[in-house]
Amino acid sequence: MSKALIAAGCFWGVEEYFRKINGVNNTKVGYSGGLSINPNYEKVCRGNTGHAEVVFVEYDEKILLYNNIIDFFWQCHDPTQTNRQGLDVGTQYRSAIFYYNVEQKKIAEKSKDKLQKITSIPIVTEIKKAEEFYLAEEYHQCYLKKGA
Repeated sequence: MSKALIAAGCFWGVEEYFRKINGVNNTKVGYSGGLSINPNYEKVCRGNTGHAEVVFVEYDEKILLYNNIIDFFWQCHDPTQTNRQGLDVGTQYRSAIFYYNVEQKKIAEKSKDKLQKITSIPIVTEIKKAEEFYLAEEYHQCYLKKGA
């Protein structure tokens, strides 16, 4: 199983989007990219942990490639919005790709450069090495599927 870690705004909708893609075997929502240890939703929403709301994606590379994951990432949000997606505002809603290896980093950077060439608005998506993934509280997992 291969893995990807992305941030594209509120993790509820992003998780639901990726959960429905053929080849995605599992998704989890959580927090990453910040400095504090063991953050929780309340602390992340205050904006002082440095963490983004992220979706951890496990996928089958026999069906889906990392390039495809990144293509879907660009489609599911607006990568030109700084620290926000729509009405959700704060650093926790930033656009980011957290890579696990050099190959993922190259794919992400190349894809971002390609996208930037077709738009005059700056793409603000961060591309940085994946660090600790902190699992969000259980009630956030598959939140939209639960019909909450």
